Amino acid sequence: MTPGLRRDAVAWAIRARDYSQRRACRLIGMDPKTWRYASRRPDDAAVRGRLRELAAERRRFGYRRLQILLDREGLAMNHKKLFRLYREEGLSVRKRGGRKRRWARARR
Repeated sequence: MTPGLRRDAVAWAIRARDYSQRRACRLIGMDPKTWRYASRRPDDAAVRGRLRELAAERRRFGYRRLQILLDREGLAMNHKKLFRLYREEGLSVRKRGGRKRRWARARR
């Protein structure tokens, strides 16, 4: 069970069953601190949007080259974070069409 599902289960137990926070967390097997944790990750909507735009313009650029373009625009970030956003947006380098070849039979 993922932490998100556990958090939802604890919230349900508190709301629907009227359990205390401590009791609900103990029943689900989750530490109360984990239930109360609030992520402080900033919203990356602007970066995601610009990343999608650049990837649409430059179809053959991967995340490394797109990072250089974003850095030039002042949207600098860690390469690991950029790769995570790149994959979450479903982006990947478009493959080129190969040359069509006629398969010759091997002569014996």
